[in-house]
Amino acid sequence: MKIVTWNINGIRAYKGGIKKALQSLDADIICLQETKVTRDLLDERTAVVEGYNSYFSFSRARSGYSGVATYCKDSVAPFAAEEGLTGLLTNHEGAVGCYGDPMEFCDDELQLLDNEGRAVITQHQYMCNNQIQKVTVVNVYCPRADPEKPERKQFKLQFYKLLQSRAEAILKAGSHVIILGDVNTSHRTIDHCDPSDLDNFDEHPGRKWLNVFLSAESKSESGRENEGSSTDDVLNNGGKFIDTFRYFHPERTHAFTCWNTLTGARQTNYGTRIDYIFADVQLAKEQFTAADILPEVEGSDHCPMWARLCCTLLASPKLPALCTRYLPEFAGKQQKLSHFLVKVDPKSMRTESRDSLPSSQEAGEKRENLKPLGAAESSLGKKRPLAPGSGTPKGKKSNVTKTSAKLPPPQGSLLAFFKPKASSGAPILKASEASSAADPNPLPRSQKSQMVQLNHTKVVNGVCDSSTMHTSSRPLEESTGETPRETKAEQRIAESTVAPKGPKGASLGFWKSVLHGPPPAPPCKVHRETSVLRTVKKEGPNLGRQFFVCARPQGHASNPEARCNFFAWVDMGK
Repeated sequence: MKIVTWNINGIRAYKGGIKKALQSLDADIICLQETKVTRDLLDERTAVVEGYNSYFSFSRARSGYSGVATYCKDSVAPFAAEEGLTGLLTNHEGAVGCYGDPMEFCDDELQLLDNEGRAVITQHQYMCNNQIQKVTVVNVYCPRADPEKPERKQFKLQFYKLLQSRAEAILKAGSHVIILGDVNTSHRTIDHCDPSDLDNFDEHPGRKWLNVFLSAESKSESGRENEGSSTDDVLNNGGKFIDTFRYFHPERTHAFTCWNTLTGARQTNYGTRIDYIFADVQLAKEQFTAADILPEVEGSDHCPMWARLCCTLLASPKLPALCTRYLPEFAGKQQKLSHFLVKVDPKSMRTESRDSLPSSQEAGEKRENLKPLGAAESSLGKKRPLAPGSGTPKGKKSNVTKTSAKLPPPQGSLLAFFKPKASSGAPILKASEASSAADPNPLPRSQKSQMVQLNHTKVVNGVCDSSTMHTSSRPLEESTGETPRETKAEQRIAESTVAPKGPKGASLGFWKSVLHGPPPAPPCKVHRETSVLRTVKKEGPNLGRQFFVCARPQGHASNPEARCNFFAWVDMGK
């Protein structure tokens, strides 16, 4: 059995579906955190994957936030599954149960702790010594303590407390327990790239909880059991769970699972190890054979972690009720909005209306609709027969007919709006005939071309006034053959619109002087390389200000290939 955990940082980023990523991880149980999807945004390719059964927990606090999902191969389908740690979200059969002491938390706390979609629990069975054993997999995404929000620090500690209470209650009920996911706390100094304040490092509240929750037992690289190395003096050996990675690799350094991708820290491996696979002590010693991280797998700011057990899981004959296959939108029990927007074939509509006419029609009208061409003679006094193939009765137009009747006529050229409109009763003439009929004294061809050119210039440059309207329909000066004074003035306006006076670069230089950008990026002092521009996004007095920093990725101060400490504010006055 192989199990994987991965903070995927947004499951919707996989536009073609998650199946390919699941297959590449090649595990029986895959637990994902920070899916950032709510139920209304969950698509079928992600929810129902061939060969897998999935279980989601959605954030009810806000959209695009938190969320976890567990994918199990159909060959290891769980016997029970539920969402959350409190049991308040469980209203179906097939729940895991064992909720611990509820008196440790008030009702409002329990509701808030399960409101962000941070846990999914699945319970499996495996055969050991001819006996069926249970193992419960708890997929969690623990909260991050925002330094600027003190209430989130308390929320994180309460979540830890609830997680421990539930896990120990399940363990006490006779099931083995595996807890895996993003715990959002680096346990030891060896799990941090650049630990600060070493004297108070273990005073961090999250590390204090891990010290109590975990056992210090580990296995050396040679396979010998250790009761705690020299670096584990601060740990409490009374914990009921084991960090499986440190169990197999107690002294490995630079083994990180999370990096700041905005600063390029992954290139220099400047990160932390905050993703874990915990297992109860007995299960870790008896069934776990290996555990490691996969830093080469990209696609997120975290990398996956895997563990292998020597036991083989059994498949449940029936999937738990929490499985996404049973959601109404994926089980075919609920119509989607797209079903109401399907394009209907007009031919089928005409066929239906022809076959079944309204009962309010008279018999004679039915005969006329069914046989519109039955009458041999036609006259103006009789009813006009319907066109062949039309099944819509007269006076009862279908929706298709109404829609097509309301369609606007095809739009013509813009020049057509500046020509005189013909009267409703006048016959329609060709363009040459119309101009001859309207003008008894036709203009010479040279004057006509001049008039057309002038009107075209006005239309193109947006000069459309009342004088233009009259000029386009009024013949030019007939007696002298010269351009009138009014027309010459309009021509000068049009020319000034087309080519404004002044130097060509005057306006360009003005806007450059007003809207100048930041000054050129200076080189950093250490590497003498061009720096990069950054913007302050943190709330405070410098919000929105820009600055230059070294372009290299973030790394340890001792790494010569990492970013130097060059920093310079942008002076917008230069």
